[in-house]
Amino acid sequence: MTDLLLLAFIFLIAAIVVVPVAARFGLGSVLGYLIAGVLISPLLGFLHVDVMAIQHVAEFGVVIMLFLIGLELDPKTLWSLRMRILGLGGGQVILTTLVITIACLMLDIRWSYALAAGLILSLSSTAIVLQTLNEKGWTRSEGGQASFSVLLFQDIAVIPMLAFMPLLASPELVATISSANGGGESELVGDHGESLSLVEGLPTWLALIVTSAAVGAVVIAGQFLARPIFRFIAATRVHELFTAVALMIVVGIALLMSLVGLSPALGTFIAGVVLANNEYRHELEANIEPFRGLLLGLFFITVGAGMDFGLLVSDFRNIIAVTFGVMAAKVVILYLLCFAFRPRGAQHWLVALGLSQMGEFGFVLLAFTDAQGILPDEMSDHLLLSITLSMLITPLVFLMWEKLIAPIFSRKQADREADEIEETHKIIIAGRGRVGGIVDNLLTALGHQATVIDYNSGHLNILKTFGVHAYYGDATRPDLLRAAGIEDASILVVTLDGKEQINTLVKHVLETYPHVHIVARAVDREHVYQLWSLGCRDIIRETFDSSVRIGRSVLIAMGTSPEKAQRISDAFTELDKKSLRRTAAVYDLFTPSHKNDEFIRVVREIRNQFGPALKDKLSDDLKDD
Repeated sequence: MTDLLLLAFIFLIAAIVVVPVAARFGLGSVLGYLIAGVLISPLLGFLHVDVMAIQHVAEFGVVIMLFLIGLELDPKTLWSLRMRILGLGGGQVILTTLVITIACLMLDIRWSYALAAGLILSLSSTAIVLQTLNEKGWTRSEGGQASFSVLLFQDIAVIPMLAFMPLLASPELVATISSANGGGESELVGDHGESLSLVEGLPTWLALIVTSAAVGAVVIAGQFLARPIFRFIAATRVHELFTAVALMIVVGIALLMSLVGLSPALGTFIAGVVLANNEYRHELEANIEPFRGLLLGLFFITVGAGMDFGLLVSDFRNIIAVTFGVMAAKVVILYLLCFAFRPRGAQHWLVALGLSQMGEFGFVLLAFTDAQGILPDEMSDHLLLSITLSMLITPLVFLMWEKLIAPIFSRKQADREADEIEETHKIIIAGRGRVGGIVDNLLTALGHQATVIDYNSGHLNILKTFGVHAYYGDATRPDLLRAAGIEDASILVVTLDGKEQINTLVKHVLETYPHVHIVARAVDREHVYQLWSLGCRDIIRETFDSSVRIGRSVLIAMGTSPEKAQRISDAFTELDKKSLRRTAAVYDLFTPSHKNDEFIRVVREIRNQFGPALKDKLSDDLKDD
């Protein structure tokens, strides 16, 4: 017990000390965990800790992560990614394996060793890549979706690789392993010890039926059994039971997939997709998320701690050459493949650089090759260190993309010449994103034409495919505004994203073209005061109406009639607008709100008066209650 507590304390203190420092310097949590592992490696060696055994436990974090990813994807979304999964993912694995195999053959390495190395090194790190994409908010980007497609194919490809690799076994290595095990048949069945199997010894056709039945059972259970079970557990109102059920589902599916020879990560991903439309999806996510984070953090620490620095020093040149040679080859292959599968510009490089490392499934395959006599120990040790080193480098590669490459493409976009505006209208819309798009659609549906300007060239290219016409350019530029016909326009709708951009445009137009009526989007309440101080009087808070509607829905759910709930919402909105005018009148654009004494006094006064004023306004409705 003491040993376990000491080990847990070492890992926790390393994470708590190093990860916040790494995050503070913009290095990300993944690199922080890896560095923490490297720092505690000597201590773990002194204590004779089996780092690889801990890593196998921590790999369950990858299983949980893929389950959570599956929950975010419904079958339709997954189907829409099929071409990228098969084309981009399949092309990457096949071409990378081919290139590495040829390179090994040119170095006079035995063909079976070369092919095995190519298969192992073709895989990327699902754990590091998806964790980084999620942490940086890039998962939904074009590059993030393409990266996920490649990783999903790789996870699927591990299964046929495990089935194919025994054919590459070297007779002399098998004899050596047999001798080491007492001359009898080897009892090694894989580094994870999957001695239990539902398909071992079965004919191929029967094993295929059993495997298909297992996958079918997961799908059927997710569709028909999950809801009744969740309802039953929810009715108990015992929160920890829901956590237990969530873990039971993930562990049970992972176990079933292991028993039929499939990847546990793939099985839980399928289950997540099946449960994506379940009403308890968010509850599942909330209960499992902490386990994912802790186990992945532990996994990254073990990767850093597992580096063999003695081997790295003794054969530094060859290991560095293999590591960077494979990463460079994968970058080139992925970069070329991306031309056929849409990611462009910075997103193109995000896919190519982000997937250039080798991955944790390489550890699994290397353990398998050791057990089956496929690769010699010396070559296996070198490949293991190259995989670990590439994973350690990956967060720095992502950092290079974020700080160096992405800004270059942003500048290129900024340097693009503004479109020549061919026709002008009485209405100008500055910004056609989420808000401006709805305004444009409404006006177009009613037969009103507007001159639409937006600064996101990629977004405009997508809109063009749907027949939406808008001009590329920076609406805050005076010359572009004149070209758009601001002098003859009657209405300017400002729906840009940034506060500063909105304020700059509003201020310029109010001062230069006072005849133009401005309808401005306000990001928040403070922004309303800023626009009011500039002289704008038609200000729309982007989340206010939806928030009031949510409140109205809550009242209806509590038993209030829809008509009465609407009257309450209208009364609240009217009082809030009056309050807003009072606070805006004492707002000082050059004094922070929390230091403006008069502003503070008025806000406190309004807070004290608002409730009684609302009740007084709704006195007739409240009497009915």
